[in-house]
Amino acid sequence: MLKHIVMWKLKEQAEGGDKASNARKMKELLDSCANVVPGILKFEAVLAQPGLEATYDVVLYSEFENRAALDAYQEHPTHVAIKPFIGAVREGRQCMDYEI
Repeated sequence: MLKHIVMWKLKEQAEGGDKASNARKMKELLDSCANVVPGILKFEAVLAQPGLEATYDVVLYSEFENRAALDAYQEHPTHVAIKPFIGAVREGRQCMDYEI
């Protein structure tokens, strides 16, 4: 199994929206990718929650059966289509993939 974790810090303003509205839109876009390819075992996009510690605004926690499933997800047209918006609203990004 391969875990794929991505964290984004968002700009205060971008693409005509503020950080909160862009975070919500980003979550909706990520959620649309949850079942795009076979081999996605878990796919959880979450927003920073008031009252809980967070140094990033949006986190994606996902698990894939294997590297081939992750590669298929990365190349899927639905996932590729959301990248321009995410790239425009993000200030920073961290990612880690690891096998267990």
